[in-house]
Amino acid sequence: MDYRILPVGDSAITIIFGNEIDPGISAVVRAARKNLMKLEIPGVTEYVQTYATLMVHYRPVDIEYDELAAKISGALSGMDAGSGKMKKHTILIPVCYGGEYGPDLPTVCSHSGLSEEEVIAIHSGVDYLIYMLGFMPGFVYLGGMDKRISTPRLKNPRERLEKGSVGIAADQTGIYPLASPGGWQIIGRTPLKLYDHDRETPILYEAGEYIRFVPVSREEFLDISAKIEDGSYEYQWIREED
Repeated sequence: MDYRILPVGDSAITIIFGNEIDPGISAVVRAARKNLMKLEIPGVTEYVQTYATLMVHYRPVDIEYDELAAKISGALSGMDAGSGKMKKHTILIPVCYGGEYGPDLPTVCSHSGLSEEEVIAIHSGVDYLIYMLGFMPGFVYLGGMDKRISTPRLKNPRERLEKGSVGIAADQTGIYPLASPGGWQIIGRTPLKLYDHDRETPILYEAGEYIRFVPVSREEFLDISAKIEDGSYEYQWIREED
């Protein structure tokens, strides 16, 4: 397994496993994170996974760079890269496409030359691997979007996007878990609470799992919203058996 260890300032190390968005590299990053966390290295405060790197934050007063780099190298040399492989867990995300919830769907159609029905079918026809979380709690960086619906970001970002907004930016798609400014082309919205700080598990999913978008009508959207508010909605998963 090839990797490079580099310092990032005086309190972090980055481990570089590649330079592309690739499911195999992502699995190696997850394996590295899993194996290093098991060591419980004194002074290490956080592991941050990206597409192809793992950043290790540490307290220099507790452990020096050379010692930490040596411990990381030792752990990686004996690592089973396959330990990052997960059983396929897919969360179903209902989305109401177009209209008031997806104001930029016509733009995506115009850019792609496809009809609204075709864009929706393509967007909801893939299980998207969650490579990492970031930007805000629960924001997913997904892989696998069909290039036929790739559309550039907005030239002028909006000051506010509603929570649950589903968007496209170039070759990526994602969901805004919280209200936020943003420049993505918004094609729909989900009523699900993707992040809830009062929930036992605040974020519904984790890196290595999958998301599948499920088209719903406006009436279904409102019905799910009501069930979420009264606590009767059951989140839907497809879990690969052991």
